[in-house]
Amino acid sequence: MSLWLDARRTTQVVDLIGIKGLPEERYKLMGLAQDLGLSIETVNSAADYFVRQIPGWQDEIVVFLEGEKGVVYRPTPTLFLLLKAKRLSPQDLEDCRAAVREAAEQQLEIDATRVADYIGALPPAANPDQERRREALLALLDSKPPAD
Repeated sequence: MSLWLDARRTTQVVDLIGIKGLPEERYKLMGLAQDLGLSIETVNSAADYFVRQIPGWQDEIVVFLEGEKGVVYRPTPTLFLLLKAKRLSPQDLEDCRAAVREAAEQQLEIDATRVADYIGALPPAANPDQERRREALLALLDSKPPAD
């Protein structure tokens, strides 16, 4: 979030996953964190679980950084919204707004229909505030042209 959408955001956890989902990839990511002077606990290995719950997530990542030793991908705006939509805390909604703004500025596509269908298939929200946030996200997407 802070690297892609909002540099003012700070975090204590970095959501990093290996593309293949292998334990060896997770260990290498933890080693990288340690080499960078971070606690290995800052690597959120639970991110694997949430990303892999999204069908077709592999088609929703794009190159963010590329170096001699590897490639770092980031989610497309569509995948980002899908990952936030289930929990959709107040901060998640703000993150979604930032993603939609960035997508508009960078002329990045958002598959609003896919996100709306995903939200529509979720079980009822746990509380009325969460339901209002879902409605706010859907309204935000309604203002965007649909993806091709």
